[in-house]
Amino acid sequence: MDYILIVLIIIVLIIIISGIKIVPQAQIYVVERLGGYRGSLGTGMHYVIPFIERIAKKVSIKEQVVDFKPQPVITKDNVTMQIDTVVFFQVVDAKQYTYGVERPMTAIENLSATTLRNIIGEMELDATLTSRDVINTKITAILDQATDRWGIKVNRVELKNLLPPREIQDAMEKQMKAERERREKILQAEGEKKSQILVAEGEKESAILRAEAAKESAILQAEAVKQQKILEAQGEAESIELVQKALADSIVKLNNANPSQSVIAIKSLEAFGKAADGKATKIIIPSEIQGLAGLATSVKELVSSDTDVKLDESK
Repeated sequence: MDYILIVLIIIVLIIIISGIKIVPQAQIYVVERLGGYRGSLGTGMHYVIPFIERIAKKVSIKEQVVDFKPQPVITKDNVTMQIDTVVFFQVVDAKQYTYGVERPMTAIENLSATTLRNIIGEMELDATLTSRDVINTKITAILDQATDRWGIKVNRVELKNLLPPREIQDAMEKQMKAERERREKILQAEGEKKSQILVAEGEKESAILRAEAAKESAILQAEAVKQQKILEAQGEAESIELVQKALADSIVKLNNANPSQSVIAIKSLEAFGKAADGKATKIIIPSEIQGLAGLATSVKELVSSDTDVKLDESK
């Protein structure tokens, strides 16, 4: 009996402990009591009565992403496209999510395909390819409103791929290729134009610089010639000044020496000799110098005679 009692106690303890439930973060447990909804358990530790209550569903309240397979959609101009969607949703009411719809993901997928067909059916192919943001906004609003009674909040819907028929894809690729070639030619033409402009501007700047250099060179050369002439003029002026000063000094010294008429006459004769040494063909001799010239000739003859006598005596 003691062993049976111990076993019963252990079983009761296991049953009691099994009723303790710990709900992790970002999850909600839906609890049923005798088949009916009893409540939702949030994060933390809770107790569920064994055999009477049970956890009917564990619901994640984190944002979830579902990628649905491509769906055939017909545009307004009768072009069949394959479009796959990506739905971002979050459970906001665990009770409605559990009891509102059977297989919620399948329901969202079908609702998304139906909504997409309705939206694309009102648009032509070109508008469909260029209005992805508009389509995303419309389908998000419609799905969010429709899934509200299921306890689901649709945050956004993105069109992952829009695939038109192969022949249309080929035509679009050819058009895109032609557009790329056209843009390439435009860019090449603009590049050549800019290059020519840069070359012309470079030649212009070079011509301006050469002209400025020639101008500065001429100015410097003229300035050098000017400075040379100034220096030459200054040299000539200084030379004349020195000659005049020397002449004045000699006159002053001559006056101070109180020369006689004979000295003056001899100086005049020397000056005349310097003048006669030139290339003049006609020279007018003053009367005073003529007398001096005669005197000089006489003196020369006397000197010559004296020299001859001395030579005869020596013989």
